[in-house]
Amino acid sequence: MLLTIRTTHSPAGDLGYLLHKHPERVQDFDLGFGRAHIFYPELGDDACTAALLLEIDPIRLVRGGPAAQAEGLLSQYVNDRPYVASSFLSVAIAQVLRSALAGICKERPELPELPIPLVARLPCVPCRGGETLLRKLFEPLGYTITTQRLALDNDDNTWGMAPYWSVALSRSCPLRELLTHLYVLLPVLDDDKHYYIGDEEVDKLLRFGDGWLADHPERETIATRYLKHRAGLTRMALARLAESDADDPGGELQLARDLAEDTLERPMNLNEERLHAVALLLRAAEVSTVLDLGCGEGKLLARLLKHKQFTRVVGVEVAHASLERAERRLHLDEMPERQRARVELLHGSLVYRDHRLDGFDAAAAVEVIEHIDPERLPAFERALFAGARPGLVIVTTPNREYNPRFEHLPAGAMRHSDHRFEWTRAEFAAWAEGLAARNGYTLELSAIGPHDPELGAPTQIGVFRRCP
Repeated sequence: MLLTIRTTHSPAGDLGYLLHKHPERVQDFDLGFGRAHIFYPELGDDACTAALLLEIDPIRLVRGGPAAQAEGLLSQYVNDRPYVASSFLSVAIAQVLRSALAGICKERPELPELPIPLVARLPCVPCRGGETLLRKLFEPLGYTITTQRLALDNDDNTWGMAPYWSVALSRSCPLRELLTHLYVLLPVLDDDKHYYIGDEEVDKLLRFGDGWLADHPERETIATRYLKHRAGLTRMALARLAESDADDPGGELQLARDLAEDTLERPMNLNEERLHAVALLLRAAEVSTVLDLGCGEGKLLARLLKHKQFTRVVGVEVAHASLERAERRLHLDEMPERQRARVELLHGSLVYRDHRLDGFDAAAAVEVIEHIDPERLPAFERALFAGARPGLVIVTTPNREYNPRFEHLPAGAMRHSDHRFEWTRAEFAAWAEGLAARNGYTLELSAIGPHDPELGAPTQIGVFRRCP
């Protein structure tokens, strides 16, 4: 199994920096299914070619699982897996070219984002869908495609044509983009994966599909095949794509909305008071592991990291742009290793069951539920209270009754243009009491901010504790 990547960028040797592999020596890597070799068959000032060669061990495939379940004993050892570009090559890209895939180049930090002319060649690609599918997958991403269908190799040529193609993909782009597209789309072309598919594969698909998958005309086909036709996972992936910031990729609209709400509440310093109150509740509960659901820019996470009590804090957010801002606010790239191990940012939706959120002592949803469509609140309840079931859950949300006290808020308007609803105290109490009763939690209701004798406080808070 072979992949070559060629560039005519000047100086062409920059390809070695991008791949983190020295051009003047062959480098070998042990993988769970065989060995990978990186070498450079061409190295000059005007052109450079890097090759990734995989040697698949058929004995390891049999021991590894799926191949052992193939029909017939012989097919366990005699099959096309050692020769065709498939999920084995995707795994090799992720492991052997990890830094290049992530766009990291410490020696030349300007290189990973630099578009350079690239040609990727794959001598043998299985494509269940033919050349038409090949073009549907890669042409919307800007690639020029050259293909040649391969014939089955027998003496009298009576077997006909094989479902395999020799493929060359050409485009000027950052190397990490090419590797990302290959990582996702090779298993899609093959319509198979050699390993178990679980919930974490949805996160991988969305992480590596960030910036291009949501707008791809074949996104449904890509998600279906990448997730091995598991309908539940495919629905989850497509829904999370729809909920992500595809219409606001830079997060400018969300930032403007947040700023308007912050300006409204700033005179009473309400956001700081909310974060302070939630952090105090978490500290008083003596919890160690905390989920910040809808973490936004990571303000609560930053507060919690100041206290050694919290050994693991995880922020979950559906908007990629917000996660990027949280990463910058927290200075994750500069954190000492020990501190960095305490914090994690996850891209995810709050209305789908996510096993990554299991096993936490506590969860906080600070000014989050009002951004969820009312008809999807039962799904939020199932995912968090019936599914993940943290011992403590803290929920804050606006009190609509207090809105007339905001001087610059028009009558009848909500505080944030993305709010789907804002509840009165009675409405929030009814929802919270029913949720607690259905899921085996106790409930305490209180308020945050200046108290008005008639209208209550601007923020209402529910503290849910799981019953023993």
